[in-house]
Amino acid sequence: MEPLDGTVARYGGDADAGGAAQRRQYTNGPRVAAMAPASRPGGHGGAAAGGRRQPPCYHRGVRYRGNVIRPPSEADSLILQVTYGCSHNRCDFCGTYLDKPFGVRPYAEVEEDVLGLPAVVRERVRRVFLADGDALVLSTGKLLRILDLLHRALPRLERVSSYANAQNLLAKPVDDLRRLRAADLTLLYLGLESGDDETLAAVHKGVTVAQQVEACRKAREAGMALSITAILGLAGRERSLVHAAATGEALSAIDPQYIGILTLMLVPGTAMAERVARGEVVLPDSIGMLRELREIIAHTDVSDCLFRSNHASNYLPVGGHLPEDKPLLLATLDRVLEAPESVQLRPESWRLL
Repeated sequence: MEPLDGTVARYGGDADAGGAAQRRQYTNGPRVAAMAPASRPGGHGGAAAGGRRQPPCYHRGVRYRGNVIRPPSEADSLILQVTYGCSHNRCDFCGTYLDKPFGVRPYAEVEEDVLGLPAVVRERVRRVFLADGDALVLSTGKLLRILDLLHRALPRLERVSSYANAQNLLAKPVDDLRRLRAADLTLLYLGLESGDDETLAAVHKGVTVAQQVEACRKAREAGMALSITAILGLAGRERSLVHAAATGEALSAIDPQYIGILTLMLVPGTAMAERVARGEVVLPDSIGMLRELREIIAHTDVSDCLFRSNHASNYLPVGGHLPEDKPLLLATLDRVLEAPESVQLRPESWRLL
């Protein structure tokens, strides 16, 4: 097993604390704001207003294999690896698990890690995040066994969360999802990436927009909260605004509690990086990315949602609560698009995964 160390990013992570996925460097999510200053170099959580916190000590007695990532809102959570890698692991833009084949971690090891935590730590843990990329690939029975273990071992446990993908949600009956929700698996992080089917197919996401919307509907019906992310620039310059408008429409259909918008960054060794290098895909410039962001917001109509676009990959961190802050967000972006020189966008060298 390798220790939790280094810094790794994952597209399709958290929205309620900025959309970043990290290891080692744990940061607070920024305050809700219509516009915030660019983050300092080396930050991983979005706007500088968030500040830094010390990493929790929970991981020191827990074993990990390879890159282990989590959403920033799970900074105070026990990160518990129950699977290895990602069961899909074919998205062109994601390099997180290129060197780690998918696998299911033996329950005996999971149990050893949880029960092996010092009593003082077990008394303190309130939240647990199930890693790696999509713990919901496990059968309902296996997940319930893990959740039962957590409740027996952690007396103050309040919430369990996990990444999820549409394929795994679609494979589970709503009644199974309700059982998991009743066992306190209450929050799922899902990467929509785009609401445009042509874009999803081009990056080998493996699902359609309709399938993702239906998967999210099932999770909502079961009472689970959803944190959904999408990626600016994923469709390239040619389909930029088509991708953006369709993404806003898909987010509206899902109506999640949290939305996080990231900006594409090219990871060496990924198919997307190679396509861009060959000139097959031309990415929007920074202003083009902001036009996409405005188009997404303009087409997003949700009932009660915390919206973030302050991930460290973004050129301009913005955030607010939808629907009431939508006019302010659009007006802010309109001012920037009309006079880009009036605001300091995040320099390319400061952008981080």
